[in-house]
Amino acid sequence: LFTRNLNMSSNSSQRRLETLLGHLRRGDQTVDVSVDQTSGYGSYRYTLDSSLLSDDQRRFYEENGFIVFRRLVSEGNLETYRHRFQQICSKEVEKVKRMTIMRDVAIAKSEFNPDERAITKIQDFQYDPVLSEYCSLPNILKYVECFTGPDIMAMHTMLINKPPDPGSKSSRHPLHQDLHYFPFRPGDRIVCSWTAMEKVNRQNGCLVVIPGTHKGQLLQHDYPKWEGGVNKMYHGITNFDPSANMVHLVMEPGDTVFFHPLLIHGSGMNRTNGFRKAISCHYASSHCHYIDVKGTIQQNIADEIEELARKKLGPDVELSFQDSWGLRAICVQGERVNL
Repeated sequence: LFTRNLNMSSNSSQRRLETLLGHLRRGDQTVDVSVDQTSGYGSYRYTLDSSLLSDDQRRFYEENGFIVFRRLVSEGNLETYRHRFQQICSKEVEKVKRMTIMRDVAIAKSEFNPDERAITKIQDFQYDPVLSEYCSLPNILKYVECFTGPDIMAMHTMLINKPPDPGSKSSRHPLHQDLHYFPFRPGDRIVCSWTAMEKVNRQNGCLVVIPGTHKGQLLQHDYPKWEGGVNKMYHGITNFDPSANMVHLVMEPGDTVFFHPLLIHGSGMNRTNGFRKAISCHYASSHCHYIDVKGTIQQNIADEIEELARKKLGPDVELSFQDSWGLRAICVQGERVNL
């Protein structure tokens, strides 16, 4: 989750970071599902009043913590994102700063050439002039506003290229809650949009969700003890109940699921010979605020992020867990208030 492309000497890095952070601290079973925290308006907690969502749709999200809208992103947009991904992988275009390019733990040890087959994920693409358009799509933002309100920050972005599993089962993603990675609250004003870029099913590793788990608490996460290895930052819930009711989200290209950051979710192995692509963005109300996670169950991810910052920027550069998020966040609608 942390950017890997800030190559600066430690002294100059510290000065530039202090300047930028000064600006940022402003005011110190397959199913068809088309259809401390703050509460929403009226009898709803997780959605806000608007004319866009029907009562049935609001109740579905309130009860389950996710909702899917069909064909929300056009094929033209998806093809643009596919082409840009290929350009980045083949190095036809220069990678923008703060973007992270990742490989599967198994592929990273192989002899794949640096092309589309080798790259399994692009993170923090919100500064890329092409991929960043996803964050501001009107068809996406109009629904995001139903969960965050009108002042919207794009906090974290991913283009996922889930590879065919090499036999190590490393293509799966452990069940987790996204709030584990976020040092900002309230969780009810955070939402993820996740758009299938091609047909997604159980064979190629569709999303798996456990409905209603957004009503619970943030659980302890850590690296699962998998024999085939685990990808970097792929933390999972440590004491997960395997008997929980899981729902597999089968989706067509352009279908988009919106889900709460406490919803337990993950994805299975890709058992096909092709790659499974999806594009996503985590949004938050700009009225959210950063919290100190020291001494909490998020301490391990904070330590990991801060240690990675020291390795990349130098031991003299102090970049906190909260600051690492402030550096990547962009305002996509309304006013930037806190984040």
